[in-house]
Amino acid sequence: MSTFDTLTSEDATSVYRQDDQEEVVVGWQEKLFSQFEFDLFKNEHACQSPLDHQYRNEILNLEETEERKNSRIFTYTDFDRYTSTEEHSHTVTTSTVETPSYLAERMAHVRRRRQERRITDGKIPRSRIITWEPTEEFVRNNHVLNTPLQTMYIMGDLGPYGKLGQRKDEYILCTIKVDNNGVLSIKPDFNGSKAAYRIETEGEKRDLWIYTINNASVEVQQDDQDREKNLFKDLYDRHKEYLKTLVGEEFETPPLGVLQLFVNGEVVSAQGYEYDNLYIHFFLELPDYWSSPSKQQLSGVTQTCSTKVLDRENVAYFSYPFNFEMTLRSEDQPEGSLPQWPVFYFGVHSCDFWQRYRIEGYGYISIPDSPGSYTMTCQTWRPVLPGTSAEMRRFFVGGSLELEDMTYVRTPSTFKGERLSRFGFRTETTGTVVIKFHCMQQCRAFMNSSMAKKRSQNILDHMGELTHQASLHSVLAAFGRAQHRMHEARENLSKDLLHTSAFLSSDAAASESTA
Repeated sequence: MSTFDTLTSEDATSVYRQDDQEEVVVGWQEKLFSQFEFDLFKNEHACQSPLDHQYRNEILNLEETEERKNSRIFTYTDFDRYTSTEEHSHTVTTSTVETPSYLAERMAHVRRRRQERRITDGKIPRSRIITWEPTEEFVRNNHVLNTPLQTMYIMGDLGPYGKLGQRKDEYILCTIKVDNNGVLSIKPDFNGSKAAYRIETEGEKRDLWIYTINNASVEVQQDDQDREKNLFKDLYDRHKEYLKTLVGEEFETPPLGVLQLFVNGEVVSAQGYEYDNLYIHFFLELPDYWSSPSKQQLSGVTQTCSTKVLDRENVAYFSYPFNFEMTLRSEDQPEGSLPQWPVFYFGVHSCDFWQRYRIEGYGYISIPDSPGSYTMTCQTWRPVLPGTSAEMRRFFVGGSLELEDMTYVRTPSTFKGERLSRFGFRTETTGTVVIKFHCMQQCRAFMNSSMAKKRSQNILDHMGELTHQASLHSVLAAFGRAQHRMHEARENLSKDLLHTSAFLSSDAAASESTA
């Protein structure tokens, strides 16, 4: 890529000065030296890095061959230590009353490229390892953020004629950037049919400069474009085949009558509790006929989180992820019965500076029986005792009434009776917990229903289909067994009839002989 830049000076009488007109064709990352760099790198002692020595050799070569094509227009490439201080302004609009946010103010101090090295009058600055009182400019210039971005500046030396080489007279004419995706951005854009850009210098003599930016790149031929498209197409095809070999084309299908349930969840937040520094202990209860892999952990504990005041409520944000994998076999359960669903139990605890632990509340949520994403809010409670001694002990010493079995929040897992009485058990309502569930289900019935173009909104319907299929198979099997017994009975009956007829015929012969 190359740009065609034209820079012209205009005085107050609107008469162009011929000495200040310049046209330069600049290529991508092409280095054009300014008068300041010519004067600086002539001094060998000012060269500190290999790049400085390379610039010195190029400048000496240009002086010998007299092939310098620029005077006022020069460039800063991506290798140079230069960046625009106004490039990453923290203002979003052009309003004069805009108040920048705290994040915008802090990000304004983060530079995307290295700041230029301060070298004045050809003197080498002494390195300072520690800066005890850094200024805001120092902090802004030394915070570097490395991004996959290449930048190039087309500059203009707008100083008075014959007095070029002053840093204060350098102005940015155009900024060109290319990111790692190959996206090219130019600011300001090519002029084309638009009017020329104008720059008014500062100082006692305010000169007016006008310049234009045009695209001087050679257009790509159609054959080259087709060749590039085919090259990219082959590259994408090879990458697609590579990803296909990593993922594979076949997925594991569960056997008939088996349901696989995958739950990816997140303990989002908790709010409305009495004490600070909260953490949540949770576990998943699997009902009968459910199983999980041996390495699967069905319990967990979140990190301790401090609360933050939000809308007059103390909110603790956990964002703690968890995942479960479960399997249900329908042939193991009784015919005609629907399966019970797993339950997510949790307890909210607090721990203060003196290591005093308290229970803040219990709760449970049934895992959704339909696939999808769910955000659920659960109200919790905690057990209490009558009187003030228990609350005083909770305040001064810590510790409080806790459930030995957390499933008592719903129905105890050890309960086998018909009625569960909680008479005399006192509780107190506490805060709420927000939990997200992302449920996925895999079953052979889903594939059969999709092939038959059927839609079933609930897994219980599919399980009903599985139960119906199982009952149908059992009826057919029972019919087959009955038919087999009928054939056996018919064969036995025919044998008995033959034996009876033979016995009757022998008796008739005996009676005839007796007569």
